[in-house]
Amino acid sequence: MSRIHHDGPLIIGGGLAGLSTALSAAPARVLVVSPAHLLEAASSAWAQGGVAAALSADDAPALHLKDTEAAGAGLVDHHAAEVLTDDGRATVEWLASLGAPFDRDGEGGFAVSREAAHSMARVARVGGDGAGRAILSALATSVRAADHVEVWEDGRLTGLIQAADGRVIGAVIDRAGQRIEVLAPAVVLATGGAGGLYGETTTPRALLGEGMALAWMAGAEILDPEFVQFHPTAIDVGLDPMPLATEALRGDGARLIDKDGAFILGPEPDADLKPRDIVARAVHRARAEGRGAFLDARTAIGVHFPEAFPAVFASCMKAGLDPRIQPIPVAPAAHYHMGGIAAGTDGKTTLKGLYAVGECAATGVHGANRLASNSLLEAAAFGRRTGEAAAREKAKDRKVARIVEGAILSDGALQRLRNGMSADCGVIRDAVGLKRLLVLIGDIEAAQEAALPLVACRLIAEAALKRHESRGGHYRSDYPETAKKAVHTRLVRTDPAVAAMLATTAATTAVIAAVIAST
Repeated sequence: MSRIHHDGPLIIGGGLAGLSTALSAAPARVLVVSPAHLLEAASSAWAQGGVAAALSADDAPALHLKDTEAAGAGLVDHHAAEVLTDDGRATVEWLASLGAPFDRDGEGGFAVSREAAHSMARVARVGGDGAGRAILSALATSVRAADHVEVWEDGRLTGLIQAADGRVIGAVIDRAGQRIEVLAPAVVLATGGAGGLYGETTTPRALLGEGMALAWMAGAEILDPEFVQFHPTAIDVGLDPMPLATEALRGDGARLIDKDGAFILGPEPDADLKPRDIVARAVHRARAEGRGAFLDARTAIGVHFPEAFPAVFASCMKAGLDPRIQPIPVAPAAHYHMGGIAAGTDGKTTLKGLYAVGECAATGVHGANRLASNSLLEAAAFGRRTGEAAAREKAKDRKVARIVEGAILSDGALQRLRNGMSADCGVIRDAVGLKRLLVLIGDIEAAQEAALPLVACRLIAEAALKRHESRGGHYRSDYPETAKKAVHTRLVRTDPAVAAMLATTAATTAVIAAVIAST
């Protein structure tokens, strides 16, 4: 074990949020820690849609804000969403200035497309479906050239370091088996989402909600962890993770059909452009009924598929499917976590010294259901704000009082957990399934202690069980109605009410486990 002192922000994560934070923290000295080479470990590199922003003459930030709030089903923080949408054009222009090669129209402006739940075309794309990798590549190049940034591309976060007053003063990093304690005036979690907790996901499998779990263990507030977005058109060809068929395909006219060619959501031209939770449940239902679900792009895209959507085309052809002449089999898959570490638009969490940005953060801009392509905008826009705020933190002589760490979870246990999450905490949930999932989590905990993925799963499952309604990405078949009043879930480890909730759930699941054992 070794300990180093870093005089500047320590950023955990090398995706769009982390790199935007790093660049904007200049001239402060920045250390970026990524578990793999940049572009290899971040879900933002896999994003196909683009960046949503009011870029056309007939659009405006206020209209973008209205669509964002409508999609979020009553739980969008108005101020945060207003800041985000107001920053839209400036953020896209900043990314373009760094070399992001956005598609352009005939007059040199940003070419935009329409995606689900947007009232108009406002998504800036790159090469049809290559936005994420192209944008992140531009930022990675800028970060590598920046004198104020050092990057570790072989470091995995395993713990947070706190002073006696609870302030986060550093993090524990594993580099090739060497445990390194890095003390810093500000720790920025840009650790991504939790899609890897699900057996069916479109995100890198390594994204296990570990940043959220550590923040919870350290005492930070967790906001709305039950809200997970399932993308309705993951390509169902037996791969893990599942390739994605971007929503932009439906924006360009591709239709969702069953095995008999009937429209899954209806014949209306915009029927397939409803919010993602509605489309995901319709696809789920069609599959559960044995009708199957397919994305038909033969007429809308047809022979233009290779140049219009090269990433999707390559994924299909690799699986032996030609989307020019065959409908694409699709299924819902975990895609984005709206909940996470409660944070402001400048990344500040409820713990001093700790910042969160990107998908691991819950700023309130997505509410119960993220509006398509708002995630890349949030990562870059709030990353810039977070970098500026974190750079203002000054190092002080604080003694290490506590180190929060989680146990290691075996591969076999993780796969059991992933299967349980997909089965019982997926597109459609109910109390029986959620309690069964909590029994599984408890069984694994008993054998392997509180590993970080277990903590993350418990936060999601406990909150999902507690929310007795259906709203946005959270659908309860036993509580199908939406409550009149939209209420956030706020979890803090030291809150007596949360402790009581966990104790009640633990007692209930213990009874269920005993019944299962006796049958």
